[in-house]
Amino acid sequence: MTFATVMVSLALDQSNEARLQVAGELAERFEADLVGVAAARFAPPLYFTDGAEAQSLIDREEASIRKRLADLEVQFRAATKNRGGRVEWRSAMDFPARFVSAQARCADLLVSGGQSPAFSDAFALASPKDLVMQAGRPLLVVPDKANWLDLRSVLVAWKDSPESRRAVVDALPMLHKARDVTIVEIPEPGDDRSAMMAGVTDVAAWLARHGITATARVSEAVRSEAAAAQLEKIAGDVGAGLIVAGAYGHSRFRELILGGVTEYLVTQTARSVLLSH
Repeated sequence: MTFATVMVSLALDQSNEARLQVAGELAERFEADLVGVAAARFAPPLYFTDGAEAQSLIDREEASIRKRLADLEVQFRAATKNRGGRVEWRSAMDFPARFVSAQARCADLLVSGGQSPAFSDAFALASPKDLVMQAGRPLLVVPDKANWLDLRSVLVAWKDSPESRRAVVDALPMLHKARDVTIVEIPEPGDDRSAMMAGVTDVAAWLARHGITATARVSEAVRSEAAAAQLEKIAGDVGAGLIVAGAYGHSRFRELILGGVTEYLVTQTARSVLLSH
């Protein structure tokens, strides 16, 4: 199993250097095609006008968006000109998450930047929270400060859910490149630790049949609201350069309102994260 096509989602008015660097590096590692994609749409103002003045405003804003999309293409092609392999650019005047999710049908892996604000502009930014729910492809979230994808140590944040199972399958090409793989499940007080240990041991045995050696462990029990902090501690202990996880194992509404592991993973800045839903 490999990645034959890597797609990177670029954003207007944000730094794209890290995601371009990592996407290009992945395309080289796996001898994959590389597709750059971006979209934006004119956001109507909160006041109203009509006639020629309104049309003039729309024309100016749409021309500005086209120029910024063209600038992103220039940036993409400059960053990939020495990568080798086939590169392609796709852009549109559209809602970013909708356009990028549709284009992801041609890719094995979608690369995006992280997200700091709690609420983002849907006219200008394809939020990783939306992409992981809509694209139907694994999403690699790259922090802005990253300059390479460190696969020396990979941490699989396991939860016995469909999302986690898909994430581990989607991550197989990267896990094959890793030197150390750790599978960890974080229990809540009262959970059956022995049953959890049997589960992560099963996952490690399954990976072994794919030629990947992994260490299985169950962490100390913490309350659900402390799971993100516990995961960060474990990632630091094993020196993880990448975390693999299922996204939104709880409802997205619960995580948005109360916070959760997925919310933490798309906003933290220490390491890259591979998410599947």
